[in-house]
Amino acid sequence: MHTRAHDSPGLIGAEHSVARSLAYGERPDDVYPRVLAAIGEALGWLLGSVWEADRARSPSIVCVASWQAPGVEATDFREITESIRLGPGEGLPGRVWSSGEPAWIDDVTTDPNFPRAAAAKRAGLHAAVAFPIRSRDRILGAIEFFSEEHREPDERALETMASFGAQIGQFVERRRAEEAVREAGELKRAMLDAALDCIITIDHRGRVIDFNPAAQATFGYGVAEVAGREMAELVVPPSLRDRHRAGLARCVAAGGTGDLLDRRIEITGMRADGSEFPVELTITRIDVPGPPKFTGYLRDITDRLAAEAELKASRARIVSAGDEERRRIERDLHDGAQQRLVAATLGLRLARRKLEQDGDEGLRLLDEAIDDVVGATNELRELARGIHPSVLTEGGLGPALDSLVSGCPVAAELIAAPEDRLAQGVESAAYFTVAEALTNVVRYAEASLATVSAVVSDGVLAIEVTDDGCGGADPAAGSGLRGLADRLAALEGTLAVQSPAGAGTTLRARIPCA
Repeated sequence: MHTRAHDSPGLIGAEHSVARSLAYGERPDDVYPRVLAAIGEALGWLLGSVWEADRARSPSIVCVASWQAPGVEATDFREITESIRLGPGEGLPGRVWSSGEPAWIDDVTTDPNFPRAAAAKRAGLHAAVAFPIRSRDRILGAIEFFSEEHREPDERALETMASFGAQIGQFVERRRAEEAVREAGELKRAMLDAALDCIITIDHRGRVIDFNPAAQATFGYGVAEVAGREMAELVVPPSLRDRHRAGLARCVAAGGTGDLLDRRIEITGMRADGSEFPVELTITRIDVPGPPKFTGYLRDITDRLAAEAELKASRARIVSAGDEERRRIERDLHDGAQQRLVAATLGLRLARRKLEQDGDEGLRLLDEAIDDVVGATNELRELARGIHPSVLTEGGLGPALDSLVSGCPVAAELIAAPEDRLAQGVESAAYFTVAEALTNVVRYAEASLATVSAVVSDGVLAIEVTDDGCGGADPAAGSGLRGLADRLAALEGTLAVQSPAGAGTTLRARIPCA
């Protein structure tokens, strides 16, 4: 059967109900069910749904809310509606979404462009109407309603529903814009709270407006302690406060500009307990209406400066060690092989004269000169071995470590060594690490056994030298281990020593070798 067009009082009631729902609604997800119920109950529709563009899988439209009048049995149709996805022009919602115009179907069960026709027939649904959810510049989606009756199009109802769509669209756009602003604010707040750097914001008088968690942890103040107080008296040492205040005054007088803005500078900060420490500071002006406001980004650079100082000291030690090594070589050459060669030269000259006078005496002198030359050769070989052992050059780290262990005066065992060749710098650093460790075992450990291990794993050469001696070794006490640490650091390696008193010593080195 066909029913008459809706009368004016029904439309007026629907308009009032929709207006109230939008006026008191906070979020679209909460408003949609109330709007569907308001329109459906006022105009006699039994089932309704809201469709929106799917942001994840565009272009398509999906059901985001649905409603059915009490006593209506349409569970199957509603479940299909909530699970289906329609493209532009597909089905009633797709048509309205694509055209931007309301649409009316007298009987959806016979409509060729209605994918849910079979489910609608099972639910006893026939007439349907849909209108677009329209914002100022685009179509956000569509709202559709169904009835068990056949209904002829009602132009007045279509106009009213189009008006509903505009009101709902403006509400949705406004609320989502507000939500986006709120989320953006929450995101910025979360970013500030999660930042590792201290972030402090002040007004034109130097009063603290914001003090993020990193600043609280670094300077030792809580938010309640700093809010509204002058930043200078909180984090600036007394000796620098006048300069800070004068600089802020000049910046404010210049309209929020200054030479120190947007530059990285290193100054001194002060904690709540009065202790001072170095910080890196960048100040920028916040672009907000009214008097200028400024945000400072501060970073505790104590560790960085200590690392830089250690690097400088390390370089100085390397230079000093190089100079000392050259002086040692010079002394060894002068006092050892050079003296032997001088003595051999004098002996050969004397032997030459003696041969002319006394053959037997000349032969004896020649033998002595030969002995001196052999001794000088051996000393030069040992000297060269101390600079860079030939076994390391010719055989690699494995044979070189085996030579060190077998020549150690204390009983020593080589547990593991690389079979493949490594980079020359890595092999050299590893060799001298083990050599220095075994030298310390012999000199200081009072040990009966030492073990050496060198293993390559995941691109790192791991060296371990242990002994069962008296322990108590202090890496900072001597220059040998400091020199090793410098040598390894040049290869991005590390050195660690564990030496509890009475429990032996373990030296571990790690050298990247990929």
